[in-house]
Amino acid sequence: MPGTAAEMMKTTRSELAPNPNANPLVPLVASGRASLETLAALALEQHQVIPADRRAFLHLAQRATEEPAAAGFFTMLAEGEELAAERLGAFTEACEVDEERMQAYEPLPGCQAYISWLALNATPTDAVLAITANFATWGTYCARIAEGLRTHYGFTDKACAFFDFFATPAPALDVQATAAVQAGLDSGRLDEKRVYTYGRLLQAYEEMFWTTLS
Repeated sequence: MPGTAAEMMKTTRSELAPNPNANPLVPLVASGRASLETLAALALEQHQVIPADRRAFLHLAQRATEEPAAAGFFTMLAEGEELAAERLGAFTEACEVDEERMQAYEPLPGCQAYISWLALNATPTDAVLAITANFATWGTYCARIAEGLRTHYGFTDKACAFFDFFATPAPALDVQATAAVQAGLDSGRLDEKRVYTYGRLLQAYEEMFWTTLS
């Protein structure tokens, strides 16, 4: 195990990086080959994912009663989901999804696994490291989507703001994550084997999300 939190976070992100060919949808959006109907499905699924992830992060924060740094990390993530939700509406409108369609939409099972399993089962400090590694992947995907939406679909900055939000580095969140991981190392709570198990699960859920949409 690396000696510091920063070293472990760097190593974990590298080892849990996804196969570049594992995502079938993002390259289609980035090149303008995804249909507006597919983009609409992405918007509709995110309307389900965002509040679910917020509740999952709050649950992890509540479980981290003896791990204040981890609790702070998950609280920040929950607050971030609220900000993301505020930006999602413009993307949804650009995809020509109205309120009636949103209310009638049935979410796809393959898109809804993601964080919830970890919220119930993972040790909070281990989950911090696994989620941090996964978010690096998610941020890269969002950057490519935002660029594709502007270049090939004519979406405005407002319509792309949801993806810009996740693609933008969050130094304060990284600092909090590093503090949580370091606290886990110092206390002996962090389990490297479990971290990689959780990380692989998250990457598999991520791949399933994009494959389902495609």
